[in-house]
Amino acid sequence: MIEPIIAFIAAIIGLGIGYLVAKKINDAKHEIFVEQAKAKAKAIEYEAELILKDAKNSILNAELEAKKRYEDKIHKFQRDFSQKLDELSKKEQKLQLQEENLKENQEKLIHSRKEIQELYLDADKLKNQYQTKLSEALNILEYSSGLTQSEAQEFILKKVEENSRDQIAHIVRKYEEEAKNEAKRRANYIIAQATSRFAGEFAAERLINVVNIKNDELKGRIIGKEGRNVKTLEMVLGVDIIIDDTPGAIIISCFNLYRRAIATKVIELLVEDGRIQPARIEEVHEKVCQEFDSAILEEGETIVMDLGLSKIHPEIVKLIGKLKYRASYGQNALAHSLEVAHLAGIIAAECGGDENLARRAGILHDIGKALTHDYEGSHVDLGAELCKRYQEHPVVINAIYAHHGHEEATSIESAAVCAADTLSAARPGARREVLEAFLKRVTELEDIAKSKEGIKNAYAINAGREIRVIANARLINDDESILLAKEIANEIQKKMQYPGEIKVNVIREIRAIEYAK
Repeated sequence: MIEPIIAFIAAIIGLGIGYLVAKKINDAKHEIFVEQAKAKAKAIEYEAELILKDAKNSILNAELEAKKRYEDKIHKFQRDFSQKLDELSKKEQKLQLQEENLKENQEKLIHSRKEIQELYLDADKLKNQYQTKLSEALNILEYSSGLTQSEAQEFILKKVEENSRDQIAHIVRKYEEEAKNEAKRRANYIIAQATSRFAGEFAAERLINVVNIKNDELKGRIIGKEGRNVKTLEMVLGVDIIIDDTPGAIIISCFNLYRRAIATKVIELLVEDGRIQPARIEEVHEKVCQEFDSAILEEGETIVMDLGLSKIHPEIVKLIGKLKYRASYGQNALAHSLEVAHLAGIIAAECGGDENLARRAGILHDIGKALTHDYEGSHVDLGAELCKRYQEHPVVINAIYAHHGHEEATSIESAAVCAADTLSAARPGARREVLEAFLKRVTELEDIAKSKEGIKNAYAINAGREIRVIANARLINDDESILLAKEIANEIQKKMQYPGEIKVNVIREIRAIEYAK
């Protein structure tokens, strides 16, 4: 009985001791946790202080940098302001100088007006003196010759009439020629009908082609390393390639329209493809040449079909299409040949000839021009030999020779081709006159008029077919202006070469100008 009690007491004591030990251990752990928490708190506090310090430093640096930028801006604005002030002061000085020069010019102009008025007064005095001296001279002449003024005037008029007989005879001959040419007017009427029934297109070809490129970096690729690509292009294509500072453009220059068109197509394809190298250039050139050969053959076949012609050799058909790339004095050879073909057909039909044969001769009369860039000789001989080789009609060969006067036209069709060729080449706007010769003629025309006394100015108008002369009304009267026009016309006839007639128009007028102040 006692043993269980002792055991129970021992157990209670053990539990108490265990509880005390466990509590002691827990208290020790709690203190450790508290110390660890305090240490972590101190570490966090230290890190927060560091972050705060860094933030303060960053704010200070930002303030310093902002202050520096602000000062830099202030200095820059001050510099710009001072520069603007300097520029404004310079402009103000320049304006002051211009104003002073303007005042000086105004004073000079007023002085010049006074001098001009004095000169006009002197001219009037001299004119009055001239009239007085002339009257005195006439009186002396009347006294010395024994003739009155009316008798002398009658004598002079007789002499003038005798001198004018040549001019009268010239006028008579002119009207006689017009009477003889009356028979030609009927032919001109037929030609006028033909031209009114047909109006061909006019194609003025340029001497250069321009290839547009997307950006200027492609220019360097086209030139290539040490100019290799552009040299290959010029050698293969036979053209001059101009790569200058013009933005987004390359210029192709060549007198041969066919080569220029091929070169333009080749460069456009190379630029589009992006692969630009000598081997690729030759490959693209060969391909484009084949395409152009097919295109000109198709063009020739279309034209032959439209004209209603048949049995023309394929080589001639191809050359007809190639005329599209040939020009003479700015007139496209194919357009000219088509125009001649249509006009010749109309004229031959009006005159009772073979319309189809005239059109055939018209389209082939300049076929030799498609060969002149490749073979020596005139286009007349080349065209005639080509048509003989392919057994063309004799009228066609005669028309080729006759339209340039190498032979006489032996048929209505040949004559119709000659007339149509003249009409197509001579109609206004068909061909360009050589600019230098035209400018030289117009300048010479104006210089002849300006060389006369009493002329203010002279203007050549109406493409050099009329000269408008402005005379000084104070020095030249109405009667003198008529004589002046005749003198200018005579000098033009003696010194100049020109087609047709030149109208001399002398104008004199007096203008009264006054200012209300």
